Amino acid sequence: MLLRHTISWSLFALTAVALVSPAVADDALRINQIQVIGTHNSYHMGFAPSATRLMQLEAPQALAAIDYSHPALTKQLDDGVRQIELDVFADPKGGKYAHPSISHMIDLAGLPDDPPLAAPGVFDQPGFKVMHIQDIDQRSTCQPFTACLTEVRTWSKAHPGHVPIFILIETKEGALQAKIPSVTPDPFTPAVFDALDKEIASVFSADEIITPDQVRGSHATLDEAVRDGGWPTLAKARGKVVFLLDQRKAEPVYLEGHAVLKDRLIFTNATPGAPDAAFTECNECSAEQINELVHRGYLVRTRSDDPEQGQGKRNDGTRRDAIINSGAQMISTDYPAGEPSDHGYQVGLPGSVAARCNPVLAPDACKGKALEKLARH
Repeated sequence: MLLRHTISWSLFALTAVALVSPAVADDALRINQIQVIGTHNSYHMGFAPSATRLMQLEAPQALAAIDYSHPALTKQLDDGVRQIELDVFADPKGGKYAHPSISHMIDLAGLPDDPPLAAPGVFDQPGFKVMHIQDIDQRSTCQPFTACLTEVRTWSKAHPGHVPIFILIETKEGALQAKIPSVTPDPFTPAVFDALDKEIASVFSADEIITPDQVRGSHATLDEAVRDGGWPTLAKARGKVVFLLDQRKAEPVYLEGHAVLKDRLIFTNATPGAPDAAFTECNECSAEQINELVHRGYLVRTRSDDPEQGQGKRNDGTRRDAIINSGAQMISTDYPAGEPSDHGYQVGLPGSVAARCNPVLAPDACKGKALEKLARH
């Protein structure tokens, strides 16, 4: 980026980011004109030894599909990930997930106890929990939800020049379809979403979040705003976070009582063309479909690989290469550059950068240029 006259060289040295091409300044780019790499289920710690052994005996196919792990969020951010995904379960009274069935099954099988799921008392306290599957796959690198957010905020404060970090939230509810005793998660009602917003606001201050109200401005709808250049400039967005809802089914519930996301903190995974449309997922879309959406002003998250399709195991970069050349602002993978698959598959932006000018939307003078380089490179 061009250093603005208000930023000293000494402060810039602390940000651990590199200069953008002199052709384009931060105040000439909007955040829908950037591109970053994200991770799928970023919190996922995988199975401890006894749980792994039990799953190998009882459900080997299920284990194969979910036996993966990521390092701590701090390490992922250090490695250049700028979009993370957190799965959240409501636990308003606390204790709902404190005694998962898999722990009881380990005892019945005569296997050694695995390490605790979290620090003492964490699962007994009220508040949203971060995990993959209740009663089976609850081990996370950070717990509870506010601890995950605090980890991101701590990293952010230590790296004030970073491009915005996108935090994708998947709300988990519904009974487990498995032949083991399990709890049924609480549904995400408007009141539960109020509590989720409150937890976010307990960690991040208002000036640290890019909100729907800010983007909408004086426009009647978010859809109208983003078509009219409503996304903030990179100059105004550095050092901040953007919250995004993962599931389309949550859209009407989160909107209830908050038309066009008024006073909400999270952007919905919106139906394109809807009044709340600013962000949308297009995980399986082609580059052409993605480009049509980003040209309409939307932030788009897509996936470069999927465990069911096995790109990582085949080291098949066909979709990855097409998607990196698309206008998707967020490209999510199970194998970021810091975590290649055993077969060598990995996903990263050219030049080992954390963010670059969007190859479709950015001005020609900016395309392909670094907006943030990794501190270690």
